Amino acid sequence: MATKRSGKAYYMISAVAAKYDIHPQTLRLYEREGLLKPSRTEGNTRLYSEEDLDQLETILSLTRELGVNLAGVEVILNMRRKMERMQQEVNEFMAYVKKELARGLDDWEQRLSTAMVKSSPTDLVRSGAAGAAGAAGAAGAGNASSASAGADDEDEIDIASTASKRSS
Repeated sequence: MATKRSGKAYYMISAVAAKYDIHPQTLRLYEREGLLKPSRTEGNTRLYSEEDLDQLETILSLTRELGVNLAGVEVILNMRRKMERMQQEVNEFMAYVKKELARGLDDWEQRLSTAMVKSSPTDLVRSGAAGAAGAAGAAGAGNASSASAGADDEDEIDIASTASKRSS
């Protein structure tokens, strides 16, 4: 028999036992072992919620289909609870990171809008790289003819020649 308390359906022990084809003593055992925690009425009658029934279905699946004993069921249920808590913590962390990233982008856009010279970040990176390459090429050109010029100097010369070809 189902009763309603605060909008949720609750089932008495006899109805749950009949529905799942188990003895009421088995349900009491699951409660003593801490596997189920039904609520109680003022008269101390056990009332099983939909969440309790889901938990019972998991217990019955583990014991009937997989042959897990009650100690194993307890370990599995505890691990599931821990995993659910960890997943919740990861979700909260991801929401925090997304919020911080969005706030960082807003700050960056605000700084760009108040800049004295309006330019996009990609323009700054491109012009900064070409300017650095030109300066490195000019400084490295004197070292290219010396015997001590290393691979880094040759790379700088290649960058400088590429930059000068683009500008001409």
